[in-house]
Amino acid sequence: MVDHFNTIVLGLGAVGSAALYQLARRGDKVLGIDQFEPPHTLGSTHGETRITRKAIGEGELFTPISLRGYEIFRQLESEGSRELLRITGGLMISSPTSGGIHNTANFFENTISAAKKYDIRHDVLDAEAIRKRFPQFKVRDDEVAYYEYDSGVLSPESCVEVQLALAEKLGAQIHKNEKVLEFSQKGSGVTVTTSNGIYQAEQLIVAAGPWLPKLLEQELSSIFKIQRQVQFWFDVQTCYEQFKPGAFPVFIWELTGACQSMYGFPAMEGAAGGLKVGTEGYNKVVTVDTVEREVSADEMAETYAKQIQPFFPAAVGPCFKSRVCLYTTTPDTAFVIDRLPGSPSIIVASPCSGHGFKHSAAIGEGLAELVLDGQSRLDFSEFKLERFGSLNPV
Repeated sequence: MVDHFNTIVLGLGAVGSAALYQLARRGDKVLGIDQFEPPHTLGSTHGETRITRKAIGEGELFTPISLRGYEIFRQLESEGSRELLRITGGLMISSPTSGGIHNTANFFENTISAAKKYDIRHDVLDAEAIRKRFPQFKVRDDEVAYYEYDSGVLSPESCVEVQLALAEKLGAQIHKNEKVLEFSQKGSGVTVTTSNGIYQAEQLIVAAGPWLPKLLEQELSSIFKIQRQVQFWFDVQTCYEQFKPGAFPVFIWELTGACQSMYGFPAMEGAAGGLKVGTEGYNKVVTVDTVEREVSADEMAETYAKQIQPFFPAAVGPCFKSRVCLYTTTPDTAFVIDRLPGSPSIIVASPCSGHGFKHSAAIGEGLAELVLDGQSRLDFSEFKLERFGSLNPV
């Protein structure tokens, strides 16, 4: 017998778990499928921390999504009795010669504009003010900063765990360690074939992260690129007071020259927890099957030499931990939230590109609205597939 659902969610990472929870919350008969046991360390939703911020520099559409996400994460904390969001303040450093972040040339200016438009509490600091307020950062005289009081840290693994647990409590079925082999539009619905069986549904949400290109036809899969990203933790036990939450904010630093932009976090887990940093690297395309998941000693040493020593005057110790995660990126680094061309019952949701996690809770709600109401209250109009060229319309 073929099991039938109203909705199937393929992939239970950041967005899939959020969509599953929101659908179950509204009483939908929904099945969530993941080929692993989420949260896991093979995709994009791991590494202990993710930055969240209210004013978004990637584009005008993103700030309302982020603001709604703050509300949902607080709601999840209440329902799941678990801390998910911790406010640390956030510092964004830039200069007239910075190249932007996420392919957005005016990232810094856009962030300030969004903060003013949505009345988000912030300060703009010159180099002297940065040094006085945050002496941990070795800034140049021409650098400036945007400080946002409500920026903070999300726990990705906990967010996924809470949403899956709540979804199951609300009646959702969850199938872990079950691989989807194929899916297709059948009449007005969808058939999904997995390693364990065949399922039918009225609608399907594909939130497969870096596995997405393997599930799509060539014309569509070529839109998405997978990039290897590495997160590093550096020992700050001898200078913990300077890098603890409350003294040290989350940060995004638009660097110039050969160095790429980088981001980082306070030592969230105490003195032994370390200062976590990462860089935005888009120069190497990989696949989920070929990516190098080990981090070499040379990579750790290079990051210390290029990202730590020149920018933090405190005596920060060596790298003692690292994690590899995967970015699923589009040419413009914006999201894809759209129905598959020729398959109106299949929604592709790939809001990654390195800045998707903070938006995931609100996107999950928007996806539930698309499925159950036909449209989302959030504006997803700029996330259509058609922006990439001659795709056949639905």
